[in-house]
Amino acid sequence: MKKLILATLAAGLMSTGIVKAEDVTLRVHYAIPNIWADVQDKMSEAFMAKNPDIKIDLDSPAESYADGVQRLLRESVAGTLPDVAYLGLNRWRILESRGLAKDLDGFIGDQAAFEKAGYTHALRSLGQYKGKQWALAASASTLVIYVNPDLVEKAGGSVANFPTDFDGLIALSAKINSLGETIDGAWIAAHDWRFQSVLGSYGGRPLNEDETAITIDSEAGVKAAEFYGRMAKEAGMKKYSGNDARQAFAAGTLGVYIDSSSYLTRMVEGAGDRFDVTLLPFITAANDKTSIYFPTGGSAVVMLTDDEKKQEAAWKYMRFVTGPEGAKIVVENTGYAPTNAVVLEDESYLGAFYSANPNAKRAHAQVSSFAGPWYSYPGTEGVAVTDLIAAGIVEVIDGSDPAETIKAVAQDVSSKLGMK
Repeated sequence: MKKLILATLAAGLMSTGIVKAEDVTLRVHYAIPNIWADVQDKMSEAFMAKNPDIKIDLDSPAESYADGVQRLLRESVAGTLPDVAYLGLNRWRILESRGLAKDLDGFIGDQAAFEKAGYTHALRSLGQYKGKQWALAASASTLVIYVNPDLVEKAGGSVANFPTDFDGLIALSAKINSLGETIDGAWIAAHDWRFQSVLGSYGGRPLNEDETAITIDSEAGVKAAEFYGRMAKEAGMKKYSGNDARQAFAAGTLGVYIDSSSYLTRMVEGAGDRFDVTLLPFITAANDKTSIYFPTGGSAVVMLTDDEKKQEAAWKYMRFVTGPEGAKIVVENTGYAPTNAVVLEDESYLGAFYSANPNAKRAHAQVSSFAGPWYSYPGTEGVAVTDLIAAGIVEVIDGSDPAETIKAVAQDVSSKLGMK
């Protein structure tokens, strides 16, 4: 009799959903722990609190998105892929091209309802290829200018009248650089995403519309390369590593630091009480402002599991982390802009945050105005060619002719990708 009562009770609990016969565990891959470790922990805890039948098991993070995608490719060969993965917005197509990322259109269903949930056309486009949805953007950033107002003022400038063209930026950086041997004027990384941003400022694109030809050697591409050369030659830009540049800025010895808006929280915390970090929009150089785009950095989340039960759980997780609650966690704990429009429209999510953080509001407004695709070079050599571009920019910084160098790089990239 006692066994019968217990069995009946258990059956009743299961039918009401209080007890789950089979919980699901999702393995989740991510990268860049210095930005994402705490955020991923908070996101997982918040999701599991709402979905107690789904456990999130975070893999040890990769150091970079490039390292992460290479790890995932190795795991695909070994048959040990995680269920869900965060990749750079320019990296997820590598997994799509290998048949690893799952088509999400069947999970989305009603497109109108999906858009109403905050997934606008522009945001969806960051995870689309050839008309299909393969990824959901999870965070967004564009290139911005971090300024030490104290050094700017010592050099005779001001934040209120900060230069709005590259000539003025270079001239001010040179003045800051001349303040003393321990002071540096400005820094920007020799990196594909940063170069794409300067290129986009001039109205250029790295590829033509149908992605059959490299266009970094266009007039806009030459101007972008010349900018790097002038930063070194005229403004005395040193070849810092990214970490060294951030440390120099935080220490108050670097006047202008040009990098992703995602570093905002870290930059403010690093500077502490030494000075008030000011974030300003990046330069918009092209006369035709409609031609300008700033490649959107950040991350996208993809589904990798083939298991139907896990796919259902993975979709719940992906919707949470890219929905308004996930976006709120991302924005409040990083410098990234939200990738869900609901948090921009509904002040109950981030209204108070933006009032207290005008730097973030300026950064996110730039994303809204000029965000565009972070171009991913097609084919299996897509990652390798970004290193070729970065190496070419280093040559320009070292003094090589910008026009000749960028044209040579374009030829090398075209050859590597099998293009004309």
